[in-house]
Amino acid sequence: MSVLVIAEAREGRLNRATWETVAAAQTTGPVRIAVPGANVGGVADELATAECEMVLLLEDPALEHYTADGYVLALASLIEAQAPSLVFLPHTYQTRDFAPALAARLGRSLITDVTAIRPEGDRVVFVRPMFQGKLSAEVAAAGPAPHLVTLQIGAFRGDAAARGAAPAPVQKAEVSLDASRIRQRPEPPFQEAKGAVDLSQAERIVAVGRGIKGQEHLKIAEGLAQALGAELAASRPICDAGWLPMDRQIGSSGQTVAPKLYVALGISGAIQHLVGMKGARTIVAINKDADAPIFEVADYGIVGDLFEVVPAIIAELKR
Repeated sequence: MSVLVIAEAREGRLNRATWETVAAAQTTGPVRIAVPGANVGGVADELATAECEMVLLLEDPALEHYTADGYVLALASLIEAQAPSLVFLPHTYQTRDFAPALAARLGRSLITDVTAIRPEGDRVVFVRPMFQGKLSAEVAAAGPAPHLVTLQIGAFRGDAAARGAAPAPVQKAEVSLDASRIRQRPEPPFQEAKGAVDLSQAERIVAVGRGIKGQEHLKIAEGLAQALGAELAASRPICDAGWLPMDRQIGSSGQTVAPKLYVALGISGAIQHLVGMKGARTIVAINKDADAPIFEVADYGIVGDLFEVVPAIIAELKR
C-alpha cells in the first residue's frame, strides 16, 4: 500500500508537522513525498533524509504564494499521475483550506484529523476524535483509492520518522499548471495576522488556566515563559475573559500543539483542553488540586500553589 505525503512549507521553511505526517505514513507502506511550491529545493533535500522511495519536487511560479486553486490544480494532477493508495497531509490551517476541494475534484474520500492508524488486512482503519474529543471514531474509507487523510498535529512524533541510510532521490514532477485557472489572489496566511502566533510550531509552551486567578498574575507565567524561552498560551476561560488574545488558546476550539515541553499552570485538564495538548512530548503540571485531570496526562506533576512553585522554578532557571 503506497502513500504519498504532501509536505507543507512557507518561505522556504518546512512546517514541522510534515515530519509527523511522514512518521505516520511510514507505518502503512512505501512512502513518496511531494513538495509543492516555488524555490523549495532546500525543503526537498531536507525531506530526502527520510526513509522514502523519492521526493517529488512540484515547483511552479504559480505556487510561490499559496492559493487553494493553485494547490488543488497542481496536486490533483500529481496524484492522478502517481496513483498512490493513500494521500497523507498534516492537519494544518492550510490543508483544511484546500483538502476538501482536492478530494472533491478527485472524487475521493477525505478522512480528517486522524490520531491513530491501524492496518487490517488489505485496508487501513483510521481513528479520529468526535464531539470535541469525547469519543473516538474508527473509520475505514469506502470507494476507490486514493483516499485522502489529514493527521492531527501532535498525534505522531516527528522525531520518530525513520531516516534513510542515504538520501532519497529528488525528482522534478512533470505537472502542467495553467496559471490562468487560478481564480484567487494570494493573501497572508491565517497565522500571519497581526499579533497572531502559530503555537503549533512552538517547541516550549507555558499555559495558564483559571488557577492564575487574575489577569494581574499573568506576569508570573510570563516570567516562566521568558526563563524557558517558551510561548505563553492559555485554556479557553482565560481567553474568553480577554486576559490573553484568542490566538493563544489551546484546545478543541483553539490550537492543537505538540511542543517538546508543555507546562500547565493552574489548568484542571478538561477534555476540551487536553485534546489540544496531549501530543506534547513532556507535560509538566502544577496545580494545588491533587485530583485534577491534568495529572492523568502529565509526565511530571507538582501538587502545590503555583504562586509559590513558579517563582522558585524561575529562580533556579536563572541560577
